[in-house]
Amino acid sequence: MKSFVYLASQSPRRRQLLEQLGVAYELLLPDADEDAEALEAALPREVPLAYVQRVTQLKLDAALARLKKRGLPAAPVLCSDTTVALGRVILGKPLDDADAVRILRALSGKTHRVLTAVALGTEQQRQQAVSISRVTFATLSDAQIQAYVDSGEPMGKAGAYGVQGRVAAHIAHISGSYSGIMGLPMFETNTLLQGFGLGR
Repeated sequence: MKSFVYLASQSPRRRQLLEQLGVAYELLLPDADEDAEALEAALPREVPLAYVQRVTQLKLDAALARLKKRGLPAAPVLCSDTTVALGRVILGKPLDDADAVRILRALSGKTHRVLTAVALGTEQQRQQAVSISRVTFATLSDAQIQAYVDSGEPMGKAGAYGVQGRVAAHIAHISGSYSGIMGLPMFETNTLLQGFGLGR
């Protein structure tokens, strides 16, 4: 039987990156009655690194329970979570256009961190890795921010932007993992997959 992993993510970017690694996968998405967004709520005074690691483990817990409930064939489950941090402040997905404007104004002209945690696990074992990158935005005018928000691209993305989209024109410098900033760090993911005999 061909080896594969379950990808517990709705992100098309994560699917694309996993395909780039040449790993066979099947999607393991939440049921309609699951509140996937609730898993991403930050705790009071929680620092970004602890937050992204905890949320990824919660996602893995939920996905493994989903796998068991559905009675699907056993295979490792891959989960990931990305957060954007300005200092110790976690900048999550924007609530609406006004919130996206607020977040992008905060990032304008500054360097921030993008933390992506990846977890791979079964009922018997689990492993996790974290990629931390730094991204520097040029100073954005209100008109540039509004035009980007009007494009709809910021919605559903941590930090109100997607590095692979049109905001790339305003990113002056990146230090770290480009794929990690996209949402699935290739090196760390491949290392985890190798631990389960699935890497390249």
